[in-house]
Parts: sequence; C-alpha cells; structure tokens
Amino acid sequence: MAATLRPLARGASGDLVAAWPPALADDPYRNRYLIAIAVTLASVLELIDTSIVNVALPDMMGNLGATLDEIAWVSTGYIIANVIVIPMSGWLSAYFGRRKYLAGSIMLFVVASFLCGAAHTLVELVVFRIVQGVGGGALLSTAQATLFESFPPEEVGIGQAIFGVGVMVGPTIGPTLGGWIVDNYQWPWIFYINVPLGILAAILVLTYVRNAAHQERSRTVDVAGIALLTTCIGSLQWMLERGERNDWFESRFIVTLLVVSIASAVLLVWRELTAKEPVIDFRVLKSRQLTAGVLIAAMLGVALYGSVFVLPLFLQQLHGMTAWQTGKIILPGALASAVTMGIVGRNANRLDARLTVTAGSLLFLLSMWMLSRLTLDAGANDMFWPLIWRGTGLGLIFVPLTNATMADLKTERLAQGTGMFNLTRQLGGSLGIAVMATLLVRFAAQHRVALVSHLASGDAASMARLSALTQGMVAKGASLAVAKQQALALLDGQVMAQANVLAFSRIYLLCGLLLCAALPLLFVFKSGKGRGAMGPVH
Repeated sequence: MAATLRPLARGASGDLVAAWPPALADDPYRNRYLIAIAVTLASVLELIDTSIVNVALPDMMGNLGATLDEIAWVSTGYIIANVIVIPMSGWLSAYFGRRKYLAGSIMLFVVASFLCGAAHTLVELVVFRIVQGVGGGALLSTAQATLFESFPPEEVGIGQAIFGVGVMVGPTIGPTLGGWIVDNYQWPWIFYINVPLGILAAILVLTYVRNAAHQERSRTVDVAGIALLTTCIGSLQWMLERGERNDWFESRFIVTLLVVSIASAVLLVWRELTAKEPVIDFRVLKSRQLTAGVLIAAMLGVALYGSVFVLPLFLQQLHGMTAWQTGKIILPGALASAVTMGIVGRNANRLDARLTVTAGSLLFLLSMWMLSRLTLDAGANDMFWPLIWRGTGLGLIFVPLTNATMADLKTERLAQGTGMFNLTRQLGGSLGIAVMATLLVRFAAQHRVALVSHLASGDAASMARLSALTQGMVAKGASLAVAKQQALALLDGQVMAQANVLAFSRIYLLCGLLLCAALPLLFVFKSGKGRGAMGPVH
C-alpha cells in the first residue's frame, strides 16, 4: 500500500523522479482528450471564421469605404486560401513535422486575426484574411488525422465525435456569434476573439501533440504540383463565389475560370501521378472505400451547407428575425447533433456506417420535408422538431462516415485521406451555397410569375383580396385611385413573399434529396466498420 501511495522515487542519478504506475507512464494515449480539445478548438475557430464575417460586411463597407464587390473579397480571399491549403496539409505536415506545422498554422491564424482587426484599409484586410485562410487550411485535415492516431483503436469514434461536433456546430454559430458581436461591440472584435482562444490551442498543441512516427519528410518540393493545385482550386472556388453575381456562364470571366480550373485539374492529376514525391498523393484513392466516402462527403457538403445557407435567410428575410434570434432557434438542433455524435462515438465499434448513414440521411430528408411545409405564419415552435431531426441525422452521419471512409488506409496515408475528405466536403459546401443561392432567385421568379398569372386572369380569390385591401386603404382616408395603387403594391409584396416561401420549400426538399441520392455509394464500402473495429491498419 505504501508503495502505491508514494508519488516520487529515487532515479539512477539519485534525483527524485515521478514513480507513476508503468501502465500510465507508458500509455501513448494518456493526453488524448487534451489533444482533442486543442485541435477541435482550433478547427472550430477556422470554421467560424468562414461565415462570421458575413454579418459584419455592411459595417466594414461603411468603415473602410468599400463597395459590395470589393468587400466580398474579405470572405472570398479567406475561403480560396483555405481550400488550396487543405489538400496540401498532409504533405506540409510531413515536411515540417505535425507538431510544428499544426502549432505554426494556429499561430499564423492568430497573428493574421489580430492584424485583420487592426486593418485600416481594405487592401490590408483582404491580405491578412488570405494569410488567415492559409493558417486555417491546416487545421481541419491535420486535426482529424491527429485524432485518429491520438486515441486507441477502440476509442477512435469518441475522438471523431468531439471533432465532428466542432465541424457541424462551427458553420452554424458563425453568423449568430458575428451578429451578437457586431450588435454589442465593433466588427474588429470578430477577429480579436480568435487571439486568446487560438493561443490556448497552440499552447496545448505544443505541449501534448507529438510528431507521427511514420511520417517521412520529402526531400524535394513539388513546385509544379503546388502551382497547379493553386490554379485549379483557386479558379474553381473563385468561380463558385462569383458565379451568381456574374450570371454564371453568361459571363466570359466565369467561363474562363471554369476552363482554367478543368485544364489545371487534368495537368495536376497527371503531374502528381508521375512525380516521385507529389504534394497530393492521388494513389490513395485506390482505396474504393475512401473514394466512395469522399464522394458522399461532397454531397453531404452540398446538402449541409446549402441548408445552413438558406435557413437564416428564411428566418431573417421573411420573418424579420435578427441574427441572435435566428441563432437561438438553430441552437437546439446543434445540441441534438452534439448529443447524437457523443452517443454514436462511444458505440462506434458496434455500428455499421452503412446503416447509420442511411438512417441519418433519411432523418435529414424528413427534416427538410418538414421545413418545406412551413408558411409565412410559422414561428419558432414550428421549427423546433425539424431542426432537432436535422441535427440528429447529421450526428448519425458524420462520425461513422469518417471512420468507415478511413478504415482500410495505412497509418501513413491518413493525412492524405483526411485531406481529400475535408477538401471534397468544403468544395461541396461551396457548390451547395452557390447552387442554392442561384436556384433560390430563379425559383422565386418562377413562382412569382405563376402567382401573378392568377391576378392577370381575374382569379376570384385574388380579386376579392385586392378589393378588401383597397377598401382598407379607403377606410384610412386614401382616395379611391390612391387606394388601388397602394393595394396593388401591398398585394405585390405579399405575392413576392409567398413566391419566396415556395422557393425556400423547393430548396429544402432538394437538399434532402441530394444527400439521399448519394446513399447507393454505400454499396461500394467493403465494410461499414471503422478503424477502431477493424484494428490498426499497417
């Protein structure tokens, strides 16, 4: 008993040293939860900054004297830099060492955040946002690969669940947090808030994260591969960001970006398959499980980010809610997602991803169907259960899908695999936002034409509504001629609002159906079990 209570013992040199039980001292996973907190915190900051600036753009325009097109680069520059770095993160992690690269990226993100807040001109702000995006690009893929190796095989699902909560909640709370900060402070604080949290994450990474033993540093730098990757992903992301504003392929500029992206993609694949030390190892896609998983991740990005994009618009534009009110409505669904991921993570080894992803996708479809039935009279209570089902569905998808996608990868290929997974999800998200924004405008225009045709054809119900509005205006003292004009204007506004409701309804259903359309890819999976259930892959 005395031996077990004695915390110190004499070492060979005579100095006092810790006498922990051998099992604890030799446990390579003993700091796994601190590592999970560190890398997830960094990832959440990166994801929040993708969307937090959107609500502050009007304030930035006034403060910096910028136009809407100019201020849009504050968001576009960050995202382009981000998606370019994501697929390179596996190579960069090996080149610099995972610990240094992760901590260095966090500190670059922190310094750039401070400089963004302190920027006095638009050029300064855009440049520092691009630097911030370069730092943030490392955080998702490197963090996920780190967690796969920081948890024992039987607990891999728990680590991915912790990370998954951040990935799902981050994009959701970004606009809400940004709205609260702008309302109560000034826009620079959306950047300054990253500084203390980022420093904490960097300290934890430097203290507890270790380099991967299997990683070998490249002897050469694939300059051509990096240049082609930058051109390909940068052009594609730029096209997605500016497509709607430039009327898509009616614009020569957008067509040029598409051609450049396709051509550079072809050259990139050829270059990386022939290079001895490629910056992106496309050979990792020989794993059919990984290939199927990243395609599902792309569709998940389209559906998730598309629905996340349109819901705040629905609540704020049609129901007049503030960003803070919107956040409070969305929060229960985010909590449902977190709770579900926790439960799924603890039972990951017993679950088959093919079943949980299917169940989650069907719940997501149910949620989108329920949202599609909302009207202008809908309130917060009407949105509670649809968002709970959406959160639960996403919780059932993320951890099992991630685990099963990486199941048969060798440990040294995990960083490349997570890079592919996160890149496709992010690009899918960008595509989802771009497509849904375009369709929302077009669907609303189509429904407006259909509704107006009822007025033009003398529809009895429409004429009765117009007459009632006219009489109401006359009762308020307007002349008959003025009352008719006011009634027509009011009815036109009601028609446009109803057209938007119908457009949102179609968008919700489309998001749900797109995710379910990816389910046949699950048949490609050799197994629905994750790495923990299959044991380490060497």
